[in-house]
Amino acid sequence: MSGRPFKYLIAFSLFLLCFKACYAEVGCIEREREALLHFKQGFFYDFGMLSSWGNGEDKRDCCKWEGVECNNQTGHVVMLDLYAQYLGGKVSPSLAELQHLKHLNLSWNLFEGSLPTQLGNLSNLQSLDLSKNYFQGSIPDAFGNMTTLAYFDLSDNQIHGSMLDAFGNMNNLAYLDLSYNQLHGLMSDDFQAMTSLAYLDLSNNQLHGSMSYAFGNMTNLAYLYLSRNQLLGSMSDAFRTMSSLAYLDLSYNNLYGTISDAFGTMTNLEYLDLSSNQLEGEIPKVAFNNISCLVDLDISGNQLHGSIPDAFANMVSLEFLDLSENQLEGEMPKSLRDLCNLRRLVLSYNNLMGLLEKDFLACSNYTLEALDLSHNLFKGTSFPNLPGFSQLRELYLGFNQLNGHLPESIGQLPQLEVLDIRSNSVLNGALPSSLKNCRDLRLVDLGKNKLSGRIPAWIGGSLSNLVVLNLRSNEFNGSIPLNLCQLRKIQMLDLSNNDISGMIPKCLKNLTAMARKGNSIISYGEIVYNSSIQLSYVDNTLVQWKGKELEYKNTLWLIKSIDFSSNKLVGEIPIEVTDLLELVSLNLSRNNLIGPIPTTIGQLKLLDFLDLSQNRLQGGIPDSLSQIARLSLLDLSNNTLSGKIPSGTQLQSFSASTYEGNPGLCGSPLLKRCPEDKDESGEASFPGLNGKKYGIQDDANDIWFYGNIVLGFIIGFWGVCGTLLLHRSWRYAYFKLLNKIKDRLCVTTTISMNRLRRSFQS
Repeated sequence: MSGRPFKYLIAFSLFLLCFKACYAEVGCIEREREALLHFKQGFFYDFGMLSSWGNGEDKRDCCKWEGVECNNQTGHVVMLDLYAQYLGGKVSPSLAELQHLKHLNLSWNLFEGSLPTQLGNLSNLQSLDLSKNYFQGSIPDAFGNMTTLAYFDLSDNQIHGSMLDAFGNMNNLAYLDLSYNQLHGLMSDDFQAMTSLAYLDLSNNQLHGSMSYAFGNMTNLAYLYLSRNQLLGSMSDAFRTMSSLAYLDLSYNNLYGTISDAFGTMTNLEYLDLSSNQLEGEIPKVAFNNISCLVDLDISGNQLHGSIPDAFANMVSLEFLDLSENQLEGEMPKSLRDLCNLRRLVLSYNNLMGLLEKDFLACSNYTLEALDLSHNLFKGTSFPNLPGFSQLRELYLGFNQLNGHLPESIGQLPQLEVLDIRSNSVLNGALPSSLKNCRDLRLVDLGKNKLSGRIPAWIGGSLSNLVVLNLRSNEFNGSIPLNLCQLRKIQMLDLSNNDISGMIPKCLKNLTAMARKGNSIISYGEIVYNSSIQLSYVDNTLVQWKGKELEYKNTLWLIKSIDFSSNKLVGEIPIEVTDLLELVSLNLSRNNLIGPIPTTIGQLKLLDFLDLSQNRLQGGIPDSLSQIARLSLLDLSNNTLSGKIPSGTQLQSFSASTYEGNPGLCGSPLLKRCPEDKDESGEASFPGLNGKKYGIQDDANDIWFYGNIVLGFIIGFWGVCGTLLLHRSWRYAYFKLLNKIKDRLCVTTTISMNRLRRSFQS
């Protein structure tokens, strides 16, 4: 009995030894270790990310290297994950020695060159991610041998060539992403054999042809992205059997014909984008009658006509609806009031008409974030029931026929960031005082209406987040309130074409955003429900730019401008205006300004547009004005300026009309010579007999000068840029090269900084 515990102890010890022997970690295979080191030798740089890889005694076990994972029992490398390690170079064929590799991830690096054919020998590979690199050439045929592959991502590279027939052998492939490459040719019918495929992204390539038979048997496909290719033809019945499809993006192609009724059978569809094609006809009622799961529908930028069908009421899950830039007509359908989850409704650039009923979006009062009804034919004094939209951030009602006063209820939109009701022509009255409650406003565009009264002083204090304030072409009067100087984030201030009088405030120097670098981008993104798709929306406004009214969207954040033109302003131009060093456009024309042009005007180095015409400015043109190299449009005409136009290439490059109407001005480019100018004989040159001779000579010189400019532009600009515009593949490669140069500069800078940091530490 006394020996029994000892026997148990012996048995337990033997069990532990056996367990340790069975489950002890096995070091990596030497052949695979050498293959990994050979792979590393192909790197141009690795930022020290793979410092654990080497031949040292403490680095013999490659299973402990960064990004390497081995099988604990066999020691074979089964996973190599080098995601976003800033590695650069070529991928060595030695990776084919890792015959037991199941997962290979080299994405978000700087690899380049062609894809090694030997990778096709990795017969056990299940996932391969080579996305976001600089791989070139075509996809090797040998990749078709990877029959166990389930995940393949080669997106965002420079791969070209036609679609491979080899993909038809990958029967286990469930995820395939070849987007953002230069693939061309017809859509391959071999996709029909890939019945396991659930995700397919071929967007942003150069594929063309019809889709009629490409996806017939892909009954498991849930995500299909074909946008930004050159696909053409009608949709017909290409997707009729794809009942499992949840996301379909066919935008920016050349599809024509009518919208297929086949969408009515896709009961699982959540996202559908048919925008920017050539679809025509009416929106079919049957197509959207049974799609109750649809969250996002975009059919903008087509040629659809007719009315909005009542069947939209059945899409109870709809959050994003964009029918803009079509030819839709009729009144707002009552069916929209049943869309209780609607967050963004865009119906702009159509021919919709009638009165806006107060409750036309009754059910979405607490969800709607953006409403765009601009560029239609809506009329009357009726505004939507604004107080109900508690989440509304953007309201666009511009370019309609609304009249009457702005309602006080507009101040009951606490989340409002963008208010655009420009160009309604008969909208009148004063600005409602309740608007000061909308403290998150960043863009206010009420231009080209008949609003009147004084510009409220509370704008400066209450709407301190404003980036754009456009009140041009109204009937505002009184002086410019000093409180506007509190708008430290303002980048575009337009009060032109009103009846404003008084002096220009000296406190404009407090407009910080125009004096310091940095921009306020007026945009925000939306993530589509249960998806990686992001919808971004950038606000826009009309800018009076170089005599034309232009609409700025993506580049609005670049504009920093002040426009007080066509008013009744008096006094001198305050020198403080020249402290706004980031100013790009300044227009003070058509007022009653007097005094000299500020001598420090040359401080505005970024100025591209300057119009001081049709005032009563006196004195000479400051020499510093010739130092503004970016100035492309200048108008000083119809003042009482005098003296010699400062010499310099910049001011002499403008036409004589820039300075006309100033009898006291002389010098090039005007024909009038200044008294101090001497001819070769030393005599003063005055207009008279010699004036014609000089005028003829100047004209000849001008002809040669501008002729050479035009010739140089044609040869230099169009010889390069024209080629890039006509050849899409060259253009793509060019911008990829720029990105590559940028990345290498970043790499070089980082390496240098690390070396300096180490030297300081040592």
